[in-house]
Formats: sequence, C-alpha cells, structure tokens
Amino acid sequence: MLIPGKLLHHIVLGLLVIASALPIHLYAQQKSTTPNIVYILADDMGYGDLQCLNKDSKIQTPNMNRLAKEGVYFTDAHSNSAVCTPTRYGILTGRYAFRTRLKKGVLNGFSNSLIEPGRITVADFLKENGYQTACIGKWHLGLDWARINPGHPIRELKNEEKITVDFNDNVNYDAVVKGGPADHGFDYSYIIPASLDMAPYCYIRNGKVVQNPTAITEGKSENDGRGSMRRPGKMSPDFDFQQVLPNFVNESVAFINKQPASKAKKPFFLYLPLPSPHTPWVPTEEFKNATKIGNYGDYVAETDFMIGKVMEALEKNGLAANTIVIVTSDNGSDWKTSDIEQSGHHANYIFKGRKADIYEAGHRIPFVARWPSTIPKGIVSKQTMCTTDFFATVAAILNKSLPANVAEDSFNMLNAFKGKQSSIPIRESIIHHSLGGYFAIRKGKWKLTTALGSGGFTEPRTVQESADQPAGTLYDLDKDPGEKVNVYDKNPEIVKQLTMLLDRIQQQGYSKPRP
Repeated sequence: MLIPGKLLHHIVLGLLVIASALPIHLYAQQKSTTPNIVYILADDMGYGDLQCLNKDSKIQTPNMNRLAKEGVYFTDAHSNSAVCTPTRYGILTGRYAFRTRLKKGVLNGFSNSLIEPGRITVADFLKENGYQTACIGKWHLGLDWARINPGHPIRELKNEEKITVDFNDNVNYDAVVKGGPADHGFDYSYIIPASLDMAPYCYIRNGKVVQNPTAITEGKSENDGRGSMRRPGKMSPDFDFQQVLPNFVNESVAFINKQPASKAKKPFFLYLPLPSPHTPWVPTEEFKNATKIGNYGDYVAETDFMIGKVMEALEKNGLAANTIVIVTSDNGSDWKTSDIEQSGHHANYIFKGRKADIYEAGHRIPFVARWPSTIPKGIVSKQTMCTTDFFATVAAILNKSLPANVAEDSFNMLNAFKGKQSSIPIRESIIHHSLGGYFAIRKGKWKLTTALGSGGFTEPRTVQESADQPAGTLYDLDKDPGEKVNVYDKNPEIVKQLTMLLDRIQQQGYSKPRP
C-alpha cells in the first residue's frame, strides 16, 4: 500500500524528532561496532591504592571505583616485569621483555630504542585495521637520538658529577628523534623520553623536541624528602614537574574532543602512559593534602582525578558506550615498610615486597576495564592475566588473526573481560621478572622462584645460599598469598615440573599455544 505524500512527510519528520531525542552515545554505538580503545597506564600505582580493590585504602579513588563498578576488575593481574621499561615493551608487543637485549634493569632517557625494527606492535596492528593511533605520556622504551658528532657516543653524567649549563651530551636536539612512537605504529605522539626522574626533561611532539633543554636541574635526592628523588640533567626552560601529568591529560582530552568532528571517522587507540605516581611525587597545589598520607597519596588522588577527566571527555563527546577504557599499572608501588608504618596505608595490599621485587607486590597490579556496550557491570575475574595479554585480546575484539611470530606471549582474555567465568585457566602459566633479572613462574596456585631474595629493592636483594637452604622458593598462593611459608623442599615434584616449564618457555621463544 502506498503512503500518501503528506502522511509520509509527517512520519519521516516524527522519526527525526524521536531520533534527535536519543542520547548522543547511542548514535556513536550505532555508527560502528568497532570500539575505540583507551589504555591508561599508571606508573608505580599499587593494587592496594584503589578502594575497589582494598576497602582499607587511605586514598579516595572515585573514578577508578566507578570504572570497576561499571565494568570488570581482575584480582590476579600481573605486569610482565616488576619495573617499567620491560612492562611497556610487553604491553605494546605482547612479548616478554626478557627475550630482548634487556635482561635486567630499565632504560634511561638516552638509551636506544628497545622495540626491534620491524617488530609489529599493537599500534601497528590497530593502524593496519583502520584505527587512528596516539601515544601521549611517558615513553621510556628508548629513543634513537641524533648526535652532534656522529663518531662519538652520547655523554651521560657520571656518578657524583655536577651538571652545568654548558654540559655537552652530544645530542642534536634540533634533529628528528627516531625510534619512538612514530616508528612503532603511532600516528600522533606527545611524550617525555623516560620517567619523570630521568633526564633529558623535555617534551617531544611527533618526533621533534618542543623546546630544547638549554636549562638544567641539579636534581634532588631522598634526603630532600621521601619521594623527592630526580636525577640531575638538562631540562627545557619551561619544564614544570608538577604540570607534566595535567599536560598529558589535557592533551588526551583535546585528542578525544577532535574525534566526533573528524572527517576520517576512524576508531581510535589512545595509549596514555601517565608519569604518576612514580617519583618525584609532585601533586599540583590543588591536590596537596588531598589525603592524610603525604605526597604519594595526594599524587594517586590526582591521578584518579585525571582519569576522571578522560572519562568525562568520552562521555561529553558521545564516545563512552563504545570505548574500551583500561586502567592498570606498570608494576607495584614503591612503598616501603617504613611508609606503611608511618601512614597505615598498604599500597600493595596484602602482598609481600614492593616495586622491582620478584615478590607479588612487585608485579601484582590493579587492572580495571569498562566497555558499556559489551562488558556487563560489576564483573570480578579471578583469571590469572598478564599485561602482555592486551595484544591478543585486541585481536579477538576485532575478530582478526594475528600474524605469525607476533605477540608470542599474549593470551586472549576477552571471555574474562565479558564475565564468562570458567574454572579452566586461560593461561597455562605466567612468567615474572624482577629488576635484578630474577625469574619466577606461576601455574595455578603454585609460584616458583629460581633464586632466594627479592631480586629488587627489598632487602635482602639476594640471599647467600648454604647447604641447608633451598635453591629457590615455592609458595601455594591459594593458602599463602603473602608468601610467608616456603614449601620448596616439601614439594620436589612440583619444583621439577615448574623448573622444566620455565626453561621450556624461555628457550622456545613463546608461551602461547601455536596454531
């Protein structure tokens, strides 16, 4: 039956009126089923800092609490290393960083790029699949700086050497900086080279230093106050340590604000590695005394607020419903026993040790994710997961196969994100790695370390072995999550099995099942 023209006009007009009344986020959801992805990586934030994970936390974290309430949080998530550079490598490549040249420690602001030329990153993969990609924040994966005199190395300050304005480091700050985000899949980047306590202190936008580091900072030490430490070095004249966190978040908000008006209409991937709450603990004046536990607590509170600004930008632009927001940390908190005693705050919850350690506090991390159109609210997952798993999970979200020899240690966690509970572990095992190069392997409830000591910051870093001591540690984390009772000598068969499994995964070059 034909509809009279006048009636058809009124029907169409009515539908347009109804459509205009719909929430804007529904339009965003209807335009594309391919989600935007925002990956927020805090720096040295502990599992116990978040109220949603630790009811006794001394820090208010309303925005991260909200993300957990509206999505999923993991109780058994781990960084692939207990320190930052290797974890960042694992996130972007889906590969354990001990497979690279970096066998222990971290890079500094002048180190060469750690990501090998030609290695496909998650940013490369997403870009190939139609995404606009951006990296805004702390890079700390090495850069290939141009040199004033190519025949000479970059000169770094020696221990106890005083920095002066005329210090010549042999870096050509006017040249394009290679080996950074642009060479590893990112369309846009605005970064600092490394941690907020490492020179050179300058911003780099799309491979160009924004303002040459012609000034200096003499640095600070722990003698200047807990959490004050930063190394001496060259600095841009307008570099303000307190403003680095707000600058990166404001830049991220500006990037998000451009998306609805973009002619490209591409989904986007925003990798936002924050500089906080890593040392130096430099909350802005607005957040001074926001908590009762000093600068660290205040910096975590500001970090939570900044995460809230990103969430708000997504909501204002109608992008929240079909955007995956992930918030996690690169390792545990650098929170000492003396800090706990002074503040009553357990930044690493019930877990032993601190950042850099092979103990659980070194690598057990907060991990929350929200995707309103897909992830049910209030999901708690007990699946053991690793930061390397991001790559395979993204591929599953896009229903795309990964190329061969890519993301060798990445497992698909999408079912866990969606709350599909299973008693069968997605991962057979997970390998942990400390600052000092110590290894541990986790399978089910068992965690085996191959040496004694923390392998990190907590004393004793190493333990002198004797004939009556075990060669390593074995913990039943179901019964003993605080790693208090070493049952190594009582379970020789478990020790043998896990030792062989660790050796196999190290030698074969991958841990995920091959197709």
